[in-house]
Amino acid sequence: MQNNVFVAPMAGVTDRPFRQLCKQLGAGYAVSEMSASNPRLWKTEKSSRRTNHDGEMEPKAVQIAGADPHMLAECARHNVANGAQIIDINMGCPVKKVCDSWCGSALLQNEHLVGRILDAVVAAVDVPVTLKFRTGWDRANKNAVNIAKMAESAGIQMLTLHGRTRADGYKGDAEYQTIAAVKASVGIPVVANGDISTPEKAAYVLQVTGADAVMIGRAAQGRPWIFREIVHFLATGEHLPAPLVSEVRALMEEHLLAHYAFYGEFMGVRTARKHIGWYVQDLVDGEVFRQRMNKLESCDTQLQAVLDFFDSQRQERLQYLPSPAPAYAWEANFTQQRAA
Repeated sequence: MQNNVFVAPMAGVTDRPFRQLCKQLGAGYAVSEMSASNPRLWKTEKSSRRTNHDGEMEPKAVQIAGADPHMLAECARHNVANGAQIIDINMGCPVKKVCDSWCGSALLQNEHLVGRILDAVVAAVDVPVTLKFRTGWDRANKNAVNIAKMAESAGIQMLTLHGRTRADGYKGDAEYQTIAAVKASVGIPVVANGDISTPEKAAYVLQVTGADAVMIGRAAQGRPWIFREIVHFLATGEHLPAPLVSEVRALMEEHLLAHYAFYGEFMGVRTARKHIGWYVQDLVDGEVFRQRMNKLESCDTQLQAVLDFFDSQRQERLQYLPSPAPAYAWEANFTQQRAA
C-alpha cells in the first residue's frame, strides 16, 4: 500500500475506472464493490464487472459478501484464481436487502457464524484476508471488540471498522471510541472509516483512534482529489489549493472515457450520471446543468456537455457554493491542539 489513505468499497460507485482514478489522485489502496458469494452469479455481466481489475494498479483487492462459509471460501478461491491479491470480507453493509439475506452487518448478530466464515475464508486462499465491519448490530449490542479478537485469531490480517452500528445506517455522526477500543485490543492493522470528509478530520480520527489508516467513502464522490489533499495534509500540516478548473475538466474527460469503455454505450451514459452529478452539485449553476445532463442519451453528447460546462466556469480554480457548516466540538479542540 502506497500510503494510509484508502478508498472505501461502495456498491455502484467503486468500479474499476473510479478506483483507478482515486489511486492516480493519491489513494494508497482501494477495494472493489462487493462480489456475491453465490456461484450462480459469478458469470453475470454485473458480477464480472465488479471483479474486473484489468490494468489496475496493485494491490488488487476484491470484497466478497455472503452468509455461507463454504460458498464464501469458494468465492474467495474463484477471485484469487482471477487475479485478486487481497480478499476482503463484507460484514459492514447495512442495506436492508443485504441484511435480510443474513449478509453484511447482519452477521454481527451471530458470532459463531462469523467465526466459521473467517476460518473458512482464511483457510481457502494463500493471499491476505481482511475484514470490514461495523461496531455492532445496534447501539445496545456493540460487539466490535469481540469480532476483532476473533478475526485476529482466525488469521485476518487487517480490520476496517465503520464507526456506526447496522441500525444507524448512515445517519447521525460516526463515533470513534469503539474504533480506538478495537485498535487497543488487537495487534493487526486497523483502518478507521466513517464521516472522514476533510484533511483535518482524517488527522483527528487517526489521532483519537490510534488507527493505522483511514478509509474515505462518500466524501470522495465527485471529489476524488480528496486523497491527495489528505495525504499532503498528514505529511505537512498544510492544505493544497483547490484544483484548477482545467485539471478537473481533464480528469472528468479521462474518467468518463474510461467509464464508457467499461460499461458500453447504453449502461455507460446512464451510470455516469451520478458521478457527473456529484462533480457539479456544489458548483455555480451545477444543479441546472445536472438536470439538463440527465436527459442526454448518448455518451458523446454527455461528455461534450460536461466539457462545455467546465469551460463555462469563470474561475481559475473550483469555486463551490457556500453552505452553512455546523460547528463540531472535535474541530475546535483539534484546531486548538494544532495551534498550541
